[in-house]
Amino acid sequence: MQTISQQDFTQQPLKAWQSSQSEPIFITDKDENSRVLLSYARYNQLLKEISKLKTPTNSERLRMSKEDLAKIDDDFEFQRIK
Repeated sequence: MQTISQQDFTQQPLKAWQSSQSEPIFITDKDENSRVLLSYARYNQLLKEISKLKTPTNSERLRMSKEDLAKIDDDFEFQRIK
């Protein structure tokens, strides 16, 4: 991820905006990260990831060991009853 100073952002906002289309840009104030500039698509992607983490199933999976996670078959399909 790229980092730019508040002063550089103020002087070249278009450059920062263009760069944020491919990756988040950290904007620093006095050498400390204070803001993040990211695309709307990436923002929505983050919101979806956060909402997935809020479901009990996913939060339970986060506490599982790698071995137990490997046992989960997410592609399992039930047979149709005719």
